[in-house]
Amino acid sequence: MQAITMALKVHVLAAVFGMGSWIAINGLWVELPLIVPEIPEGWYLPSYLTIIIQLANVGPLFVTLMHKFCPRKLDESAVIYAIVCLGIVACFLLPFFWKVTSTFAGALHSTVLLVLAFFLSLVDCTSSVTFLPFMTRLQPKFLTSYFIGEGLSGLVPGLVALGQGVGVVSCVNMTINTTGSVPSNSTGGDSYSIVALYQPANFPPKVFFFFLSGMMSLCLMAFILLNYLPESHHQRATSNYVKQTEAANGGADLSTVEVAEMRPMISPSDGQQEARVKTIFRTGRYSPSEMVLIFLVLAWVNALTNAVLPSVQTYSCLPYGYLAYHLSAALGAMANPLACFVAMFYPNR
Repeated sequence: MQAITMALKVHVLAAVFGMGSWIAINGLWVELPLIVPEIPEGWYLPSYLTIIIQLANVGPLFVTLMHKFCPRKLDESAVIYAIVCLGIVACFLLPFFWKVTSTFAGALHSTVLLVLAFFLSLVDCTSSVTFLPFMTRLQPKFLTSYFIGEGLSGLVPGLVALGQGVGVVSCVNMTINTTGSVPSNSTGGDSYSIVALYQPANFPPKVFFFFLSGMMSLCLMAFILLNYLPESHHQRATSNYVKQTEAANGGADLSTVEVAEMRPMISPSDGQQEARVKTIFRTGRYSPSEMVLIFLVLAWVNALTNAVLPSVQTYSCLPYGYLAYHLSAALGAMANPLACFVAMFYPNR
């Protein structure tokens, strides 16, 4: 019973730790419908954010180059401490400065918001190449909890944003005096215009950003406990597993690695496909044409998911108003973790 309780604590900590991987940027995306009406960039903001997120990939590039040219010189724990603390500070500054504007290149921009968005993107992009290597120090069963937490990084902000709402929009006739000499109750020099009045949401973006800061703080606490909690030390991976993982990552013969998970998914009647899969697992190599196809598919899917679709989301939702944009942003952030949840029960290779 005590062993089960210890393992359960580590599972929960791994999930909370994984939740901090992408919760900052996912939270910023679902909050865009409430930010867009109040900043100079307006509907262009998603396009700005898409470019900023791509620029933030310098973080993973730096970590990858360090592992390539200076192996064993980079301490993942130190990097994780740095990026998570950076994420906490950036999220904490957002409530106070997201409306601050300044003139840049002859136009008014939300400079502080864009700079903080870059730091948040740097945190989340770098987490992809640092959190997972740290998790390999624990037993393999805790990776599932980590990935569940990573999925929750999109689901939780989406649910909070749905509870926040986007406010009620009402259209009213406004009277505009064009002459300045006719009383306001007269129609002599008045013109009329229909104006949209936006009622406030259930709570403002300021509260939502504080929520993101709190979630990043929970991620830091979970990481500290995974490092120093006695229950976590009892769930460390065995030396044999670590050596096997390092050998696999180093390009060693993968025929010794157990791949039973894949076997039931291969049709017994398809002898050629089964032989090809066995060859891939034995040699760890794909043919040049297979490699080209795999990378083309990856490039196409990632371009759509991380660049094309988010940048045009505002324009596709513009004719339907802020409510449609709010729902599409919140539900879109929830779609990925829900799809991953289904894939856990219906795997398909």
